[in-house]
Amino acid sequence: MARVLGKLSAKAVAALSKPGRHSDGGGLYLSISADGRRRWVFFFAKGGKQREMGLGSARDVTLARARDLAAECRGHLAEGRDPIEARKRQRERDKPVPTFGEAADALLAEIEKDWTNEKHRYQWKRALEVEAKSLRDMPVNEIEVEHVLKVLRPIWREKPETASRARNRIERVLDASAALGHRSRDNPARWRGNLDSLLGKRERLTRGHHKAVPIDDTPAFVEQLRSRSAMAALALEFTILTAARTGEVIGATWGEIDRAKKLWRVPGERMKMGKPHEVPLSTRALEILDAAVGDRTVKPESPIFHGPRVSEALSNMSMAMLMRRMQVDATPHGFRSTFRDWAGDRTNFPRDIIEHALAHQVGDGTEQAYRRSSALEKRKKLMDAWARYATSLCAHGGAPLLREASRASRV
Repeated sequence: MARVLGKLSAKAVAALSKPGRHSDGGGLYLSISADGRRRWVFFFAKGGKQREMGLGSARDVTLARARDLAAECRGHLAEGRDPIEARKRQRERDKPVPTFGEAADALLAEIEKDWTNEKHRYQWKRALEVEAKSLRDMPVNEIEVEHVLKVLRPIWREKPETASRARNRIERVLDASAALGHRSRDNPARWRGNLDSLLGKRERLTRGHHKAVPIDDTPAFVEQLRSRSAMAALALEFTILTAARTGEVIGATWGEIDRAKKLWRVPGERMKMGKPHEVPLSTRALEILDAAVGDRTVKPESPIFHGPRVSEALSNMSMAMLMRRMQVDATPHGFRSTFRDWAGDRTNFPRDIIEHALAHQVGDGTEQAYRRSSALEKRKKLMDAWARYATSLCAHGGAPLLREASRASRV
């Protein structure tokens, strides 16, 4: 028996008021609720179950439009598709495609919630805002290999570490975009089987290597550093004498300093390995702390090395920029390598003591616990010896000069 369609008329639809479902045929109904709300619905069977699909309010959708929508649904059923799922997919396709910048910002806002390392956050933002700047205004579904190469080629050999980070983070953004249905799964920033055939061998990239001041040049550098009237100079000398990472120093607060025991206790959330670390402070390191505080009254949560505002920590780029102004081709982090080379080549301190001073993991959990309790005195001697060497060309009485520097940084 042929299916009857078009049972209703526009005039009848306007006149109907009785609650219930009023059939137009072919699965299309005008549904009127007890409170008078009127809407179009399409009923169909799929997988042995009766399904209901809303087609919109009768106030907004005309009878003719409702019939067109019902016909589309019957077409999907005839070809074996679920009309509800087909509509969901169409809505996803109809969504505006975000630009790379919008997708990058959204991803960063989500994943940075669990980060504690400010340097990591800075590197992500720089890769997505500076290195990948040419991609930011492009819709993510239009980005191809040629666009990624335009980002990477200028820095691939000159700045391999920066280029590698940028490639990885571009890949992450495009993967996330694919997962949200904004582009295909074919990622133009993928390395293996893709960019590795266009940019050279991956092993040419250098990871974890920072240019360092040679051992024999370190005392002269520290002497030159003492003449600088800036809070960054205080922070950099403290970084050198403690063999600490930049992020550990700029995040340091006064509550972490134990003057009685001459210790700096760095909390685990600011350490690369996520474990608390105790740093013995040499006499010179304590002098730097005196210079940094100056005549201020500080709170435990106050930053030791502050920026233009005493309540805000020094910028994580301030020490690197100072070395650049001093025309030194090295990085603050490179002084950890200088310290490691000096301690290994010029002293008789055991390797595990040196590695512990650098907050490197040595041995299993039991051995690490033993080292924390037994090696502190040895590490104090190591850091005192390093301070004597690093400052061997400096005149005595450096603290008044540093107090002057501290005052100058607040002007």
